[in-house]
This record gives sequence, C-alpha cells and structure tokens, in this order.
Amino acid sequence: MTDQPTLFAEKTAGGPADFERLTLYALGEFQSRGKVLAGRELPLDRLRGALRRASETLGVEEPGDEQAVSTLESLGARVRRVPPFVAKHPFRVTAPQDLADRARLYFDEQQSRPEDDAS
Repeated sequence: MTDQPTLFAEKTAGGPADFERLTLYALGEFQSRGKVLAGRELPLDRLRGALRRASETLGVEEPGDEQAVSTLESLGARVRRVPPFVAKHPFRVTAPQDLADRARLYFDEQQSRPEDDAS
C-alpha cells in the first residue's frame, strides 16, 4: 500500500532539479488540459494553477514568481517582465515548441509510472 499524503504533510523544499521537474510537469499538465502552450505569450498567472497542482502532486514546495521565472528561463522559455500595475504576477512567458514537447513527454512519462515509483 502506498503512503497517501496527509493534509499536514510537509512539502520538501525544492532545489534547482526539483523546480525543473515541477515546471516540466506543470507545463505538461497545462497542455494535457487542452491548453496551447507553444509559441503563445501567456501571463504567468495562467501557469500558476498548473505550478500549484504540480507542487501538490510531486510534494515539492511551490516556487515563488522569481523562482518560477528563473526555472522557465533555464528550460528555454522567453520571459518578459511587465509593469506591476498590469498584473499581480508581472511576467509574460513564451514557451518554444521544443520545450512544450519536452514537457508533454515528461508529464506523459510521469502519468504512466506506477504510483510507488513516481519520483
């Protein structure tokens, strides 16, 4: 029997590798919901829900805006800062096709793994 997460279970603090996994998972999950990711400029707000769900699924602490932006950039996304009065999370993210494909593949691989091996 696998351990089920509890309401009060602590999430692990993420390092760079954890944030990269979480971000790839989030971008893949975003696409699995029928949303178009590649080649579109999206407000970071649109990706926050996917990052939150990935954080809950993987048991890793959800990254803040700056950490999320840094990770997205390191994965190859183009990020543009907008004035803070425009949005609560003042960034616009454009993911290239290769990043979208990589994220979708990573998400699909994670979904096909057995529950007790999903790390």
